[in-house]
Amino acid sequence: MDMTRYKFHVSYDGSCFFGFQIQPNVRTVQGEIEKALKKISKGYFVRIHGAGRTDTGVHAKGQVIHFDFPNYLKPDAMQRALNTLVPNDIVLFNPEIVTTDFHSRYSALEKTYEFRVYNQELRSPFLWNYSIHHPYPMDLEAVEEALSALEGTHDFTSFSSAKAEVSNRVRTIYEASVRIDNETHEWVFTFRGNGFLYHMIRIIMGTLLPIADGRKPAREMKEILEAKDRQRAGMTAYSNGLCLLSVSYKQ
Repeated sequence: MDMTRYKFHVSYDGSCFFGFQIQPNVRTVQGEIEKALKKISKGYFVRIHGAGRTDTGVHAKGQVIHFDFPNYLKPDAMQRALNTLVPNDIVLFNPEIVTTDFHSRYSALEKTYEFRVYNQELRSPFLWNYSIHHPYPMDLEAVEEALSALEGTHDFTSFSSAKAEVSNRVRTIYEASVRIDNETHEWVFTFRGNGFLYHMIRIIMGTLLPIADGRKPAREMKEILEAKDRQRAGMTAYSNGLCLLSVSYKQ
């Protein structure tokens, strides 16, 4: 059977999903897209592959998937069909037909994530699903000092979940930065790297917030990183503040 490999970007609101990866008896992004593809293919099962497996509650603006389809449809026709069939909290865009050596996960060169923190005394019901609430004053200078310790190539064992099924925890972070959105009162953190461990950004954020509000000194971030000990790092921050912004590939 001749197969056509499609590549798509996918945006989704993760609030009502149990993550990207398919799981039995729960709603997932992968499951919804595969159900739509089964209808388009008239019953043929099509497996999709994502660039990353976002957790329950995590959002995406630029997730990337690929799949092999048993028939040829023009990319824009496939896009229309999929967006008609998937639920309203998913949208697929930038359709391409790619060669079979392209893989959404293994061909990726870098990923960029964003984590939002709402920094006001009272929580916002309009940002609740997209930004974690931290009501205490935050020190920008201390945050930037702590973030700088993360940039470069390091063993990120301290910021890796015990459930991470990898032996090599060395990753390269090209950018760890923050900006303040004065209109929404959110601190917007950007993490760009060649890969991220399971829960890595959420553990970094759980470690960073006590530094931001003065409970711990900024130098502890470097000490925790060098310790290579998960017990030294902070809690795992809630998932709703995290969003996969983009995935980059070789041109």
